[in-house]
Amino acid sequence: MDAETLMSYNWMLMMPEFMVLGGAVLISVLDLLLPKKTGREWLGWLGLAAIAGAAGVLFFLTPSETEGILGDSFVLDGFAKLFKILLLGGAALIYLLTFQEKKSEITERSEFYTLWLTGLLGAMFMSSSRDLMTLFVGLELLSISSYIMAGLKKKDQKSNEAAMKYVINGGVATAITLFGMSYLYGITGTVSLSDMSGQLQSLETADHLFVLGLSFLIIFTGLSFKIAAAPYHMWVPDVYEGAPTSVAAFLSVVSKTAGFILIIRLFYTVFLNTSILQGESMLMNMQPYIAVLAALTMIIGNVTALKQRNVKRMLAYSSIGHAGYMLVAFASPQSPLMFDAIWFYLLAYLFMNAGAFAILLVIEQQTGSAHLDSFSGLYKRSPVIAVLMGILLLSLAGIPGTAGFMAKLTILLTAFTNQVPMLILASIMLAATVISYVYYFRVFAHMFFKQGEAEPRLRFHPAAAAALLICTAGTILFGIFPDIL
Repeated sequence: MDAETLMSYNWMLMMPEFMVLGGAVLISVLDLLLPKKTGREWLGWLGLAAIAGAAGVLFFLTPSETEGILGDSFVLDGFAKLFKILLLGGAALIYLLTFQEKKSEITERSEFYTLWLTGLLGAMFMSSSRDLMTLFVGLELLSISSYIMAGLKKKDQKSNEAAMKYVINGGVATAITLFGMSYLYGITGTVSLSDMSGQLQSLETADHLFVLGLSFLIIFTGLSFKIAAAPYHMWVPDVYEGAPTSVAAFLSVVSKTAGFILIIRLFYTVFLNTSILQGESMLMNMQPYIAVLAALTMIIGNVTALKQRNVKRMLAYSSIGHAGYMLVAFASPQSPLMFDAIWFYLLAYLFMNAGAFAILLVIEQQTGSAHLDSFSGLYKRSPVIAVLMGILLLSLAGIPGTAGFMAKLTILLTAFTNQVPMLILASIMLAATVISYVYYFRVFAHMFFKQGEAEPRLRFHPAAAAALLICTAGTILFGIFPDIL
């Protein structure tokens, strides 16, 4: 490719990614140039400015139709814009929590901020990717950044263990995903998702169909690790518990969103229009498999969360259960509500989960523990924070009047409006939701009805307090006015 061709591309489409990349590079360069004795915390505001700048540029990028560059391997369409809004919003809100992290525990602040931005950059690339190469590069950029961030508390044994478990499990998942992708490339001879979709419609031989089905199952297995779906979820509680709390929040929101972006982009482009048997696509034929996986994820996540006394581990198992809820929508590909349901669920999950992690971070810092007893008597020593946590827990449980309720309602509607209503799966989702009430309300009971130790009032960094207020406001706003967007 010559320089003239490169210059002919509309690089403005990639400007949000350039803004995030520029922030990461600027922080790295300043870290090299600044004297060692100079504090690095202020560099975090440069990262936040880069995320805000990327969101601002994305807002003004409104092409009338889908536009792509680099052979359409990078596109800006409605799907990419909607999910980039989620990624940038989630990354910015949770980024505010990093200012609450103790300097003594995360000593390498500039690396922390840089890795945050590169992880976000990988997720953004995945939302605009339309070929296997850019999808995989984006996935690895996010994954490698996350592995390192999980172990940034260098003197903490649990943090080191979390990073080790995460990199081993993540590496295995990546290898499995890449193996499945190699089958797709082997059948079609192209890495372009659009070209694949066209070629796979003319598959006729039984051998090719078998390999295509094998590819589907292998790729979905690999990506199930990424979204923490059962039975590939075992790494989640240990990694969440050992990682810095703000990083655990990043993994539960941004990384999970990126995983669903990859699944929707890949499976809906390649497998939905592939006619194989009696006019049905590969995705439709695999619907029972996805439904079973969704049911297992909801049951295992919520039932195992019942046993947890550590709130951080409880939220980890809770995130597994929420992944199962979203898979219910993915198991209903014929529902006209499927795409909107997943997007809205991720939006609601962003607010309620990031807010809960903000409060957990401060309590963990003050008491030195994330145990359930640390929440005892919170209403007496910090009544406002207890009320905010109560609202977020009600939303996570799916109580009416909150964003979490509307999100679960839309997911249920997808199951009912599918061409073949998935009544059993919807029933399992309702049962799993009822089970989740037990562990969410256990925290509720400790905050409002248990006598705690005489701890001082919680002290928030202004940035973390702002994130908490925004999350709670979003939880209430989208619970009352879900159609505001």
